[in-house]
Formats: sequence, structure tokens, C-alpha cells
Amino acid sequence: MMTRRQFLARSAIGGTAAWLALGAPGEIFAATTKGKALGIQLYMVLKAYQDDPTGTLKTLKTIGYTEIEAIVTSTAKTLRDQLNEAGLRCPSMHFDSLGFEPGIDAAHTLGAQYIVSSMLPSIMQKEQAAKGKSAPEPAYSLDDAKRTAEYANRLGERARQAGLQYAYHNHHLEFTDVGGGQTFYDVLLKETDHKLVQFELDCGWVHAGGKNPADYFKANPGRIPLMHAKDFLPGGAENYPGAELGRGTLDYKPIMAAADTSGLKHCFVEQEGPFARMSQLDAARVDYDYLRPLR
Repeated sequence: MMTRRQFLARSAIGGTAAWLALGAPGEIFAATTKGKALGIQLYMVLKAYQDDPTGTLKTLKTIGYTEIEAIVTSTAKTLRDQLNEAGLRCPSMHFDSLGFEPGIDAAHTLGAQYIVSSMLPSIMQKEQAAKGKSAPEPAYSLDDAKRTAEYANRLGERARQAGLQYAYHNHHLEFTDVGGGQTFYDVLLKETDHKLVQFELDCGWVHAGGKNPADYFKANPGRIPLMHAKDFLPGGAENYPGAELGRGTLDYKPIMAAADTSGLKHCFVEQEGPFARMSQLDAARVDYDYLRPLR
């Protein structure tokens, strides 16, 4: 099974499929205080969902999840109806290869509050190529960081005008050193408008990039309303083997404490494959059981 990063890169750059991030209408609930909502990125159980959409969503609800964030091959109305039937909601959605403007329309249909890019540098590369311009692979340099921050600000303004909040989701390459004691991600935080651009911190990828997720929450109160709780087994940069929460290399107790203090609003469990030890839904249950006591 390819990692979610590989999946998104193939979709965003190759344009081989239209992938729609889903959500559901209704009140948006905060997810930081203990006992509040806990969500899951539906990509984690994508195969189970594709095999049995309604059954999978109802199983997630039975486990205890009340929110989802997902990328699936379906229409906004179908997803909305499935979520309503299962009793789930989704406060945020990833637009990526769907496109930003269609993503805004989908967000309005689904009642999502946040519109998120999963791999913004790759989206920028794809747009350059579509215009017939040179489009090399993102280098995650200082200049790339500044260009990405400028582009993120423009997306944030368009989202604001549409009544939405834009957020930037990271992978490990955002923690590349760009000089001057800064990483690519540090430049994004510094050069984006706080009101227009917020962040979804994927804690597993932060750790894979050699940084501590708790430090980013502590240093940036109010900027990171969304997070992915993810873990990895020990592995090299080209082979990040996913692990159930509590069975990998991260301790989420200090991370969740820092996130709570920082003002986190929504936490989504996400796990990369391979799922050799257990099924996707069984892994989702293990992840929930680990994280629930910390929230």
C-alpha cells in the first residue's frame, strides 16, 4: 500500500483521478478538551470504505469517532447523505487534485469549515506545468518557502471571501533546513498572514522530519487548529512504515497536552500502511483506544 503522501502526489501531479474531500453539515465542535470529539482521516480506512461505505462509517461511529476528514471517490451529496446516516460530521476537507474552486463548492455543499491543502508545493508545481512553464520537483528551499507562503496567503484570502478557513497540511520535507536556523515550515509560519493561513500539523511527519510536534504547538498558539495523530515504526526516509498509535516511536501524551494549551480544535487519527498486523478498522480501534484517554 502506498503512503498517503505518495497517493496524494500521484493524484495531484498526475491528475489521474478526481478525489473529493468530504465533510458534513452541522455544528462544528472543538476537539481539545478531554471528552470532546475525536476524528479520523478517512484515507486511513479507504479500502474498507470503498468496499462498504455505509458499514465502514457506522463502524467508525461505533468505535467512538464522531468526526472525519477524508479523500474519497464520490460526490459531495452522496458523502453528505452517508455521513448523515452514520451520524458523523466533518469540520474540514482537503481539496488537492479536486481544485480549489471546486473544493470551495464542495465545502459549501458539505458544511465544512476548513479547506486544507495536503501537498501545496506539488499543487503549485502542477499549476505551473499546466501553464506550459518549467515545473521542477519542489526543492523545499528558502525561495520555495517564500513562494509557497505567498501562494498560501492568496488561497487564504479566497477562502475567507467564501466564508471558509484555509489550512496548510505538512509532510516531512517541510522540515528541511533552509538556512539561518530556519526550516521551510518556519518560513511558512513567519510569512503567512495569521488570519488567512492556519495549519494542520501532521505530527507523525513532523517527527519523521526530525522535529518535535509539541514544540510547534507551544511556539504557535492559535495557529494550529487541526492536527493528524500519526505514528511510525523505525524506518528510513524512503520507507516510513505506519504504526498504530502507542506502538511506534511517538509519545502523544506531551503532544496532546501542548496541543490543548495551544488551542487545537480538531484532532484526526491517521495511519499509513502497510496494514499487515491487522485490518484498517481494527487499527482504527487501537488508535482510538490509545488517544481517547489523552483527550
